Amino acid sequence: MSLDCSASCWGELRTHAFDLFRQAIAASNPEAAVASALKARESDIAGARGIVLIALGKAACLMAGAALRFVGDKLRRACVVTNRENVLDIEGIEIIVGGHPLPDEGSLRGGRAIEEAARSASPEDLVLLLISGGGSALVCAPAPGISLADKVALNEALVRCGADISEINAVRQIFSRLKGGRLAELTSGVRTLSLILSDVPGDDVAAIASGPTAKPATGVSDAVIVLRRHNLLQSLPRSLRRRLDFLGAGEDRACTSFDHVENVVIGSNAISLQRMMDSAKEHYCTVIKAADWLSGDVAEAALALHHLALSTARQEGPVAIVAGGETTVRVRGSGRGGRNQELALRFALLNERQPIWRPWAFLSGGTDGRDGPTDAAGALVDPGSTGRMRRHGCKPEAHLNNNDSYPALTASGDLLLTGPTGTNVADLQILLMQ
Repeated sequence: MSLDCSASCWGELRTHAFDLFRQAIAASNPEAAVASALKARESDIAGARGIVLIALGKAACLMAGAALRFVGDKLRRACVVTNRENVLDIEGIEIIVGGHPLPDEGSLRGGRAIEEAARSASPEDLVLLLISGGGSALVCAPAPGISLADKVALNEALVRCGADISEINAVRQIFSRLKGGRLAELTSGVRTLSLILSDVPGDDVAAIASGPTAKPATGVSDAVIVLRRHNLLQSLPRSLRRRLDFLGAGEDRACTSFDHVENVVIGSNAISLQRMMDSAKEHYCTVIKAADWLSGDVAEAALALHHLALSTARQEGPVAIVAGGETTVRVRGSGRGGRNQELALRFALLNERQPIWRPWAFLSGGTDGRDGPTDAAGALVDPGSTGRMRRHGCKPEAHLNNNDSYPALTASGDLLLTGPTGTNVADLQILLMQ
């Protein structure tokens, strides 16, 4: 097959990969998911004296807007906390902007506002919570004696050491007044309905946004194990060590009863992944789900996907390989990028060393439209990507070693730019072969 013909095929595959990604995002549309859930619970809303509405996360504005159409004049109080990129005007409701991926002063404001809203509910009310990914950073309510700077330092250390999302949540909830089921304590005795967009493996409600209304699956001993595993325990600020000692002595006030809470997952990575597979089957003879949840070190994930591509390339007819999840990056350099960009760059370099014999395109993207501290959702590479980088003076290996995938992918024209999507159900990967 000639280079020109291959390049033409790459273009078609790239277009189709992007289309499948868009369809997957639409499958977890926050507005439609909230509307469907509340339509089935109209009697609960009708039976409540008033509604206290609390929305947090990257999809908070869209979810709150959809909920207001069902709440009507029963709304007693509302609190919405989201990131700047996803702010939308909602008439009569103040939107609080928190920090992401690291909490900031806005996150503290959001935490205080949520506490006040939860405490304002009476036994005859319904507390309607709308939870989506990103809530852990966007809402910050440090436990007594802990500062925002302490929380930021902890979050940075957990991310840089390569801890996965379950490990991060196990630690973060220990140092919070809201996470790990503590928000449920504030609504004790009041009917509480949590509608949740999941961005974690297995849709574990105790992990999404660090589980503010879920019975925690982990405790202080689990947090200590994670901190030791990543050599962080000894370097913790003194206030955090005091908190561990306090909880270790049994001085916890976490909610013990969750009978008043109903947690409902209304959108997830699994739902989006299934939509992607169903759509791919219309055009590809072979559709393979590489993993229910792609996790672990990004280098190992790239190697596994490339190995699967090599073995599957022998099959006849067009092939689609899909996956969803959230990998981790051990940050060693000072560059700019994100886990999806690094995964795509690693895949392109692996192909350069051991080429897949047929035309292909590979997409890795965050469903929220943002990968790490960049404006890109991820990247979309093809067999010509590394060559384009080098023609623009980039050395992709050097960029990779410095965790600096963003400029390399900029040079090759491979950044995945979607803008904020209004949802967040973790990451998706799509490999198409013609």
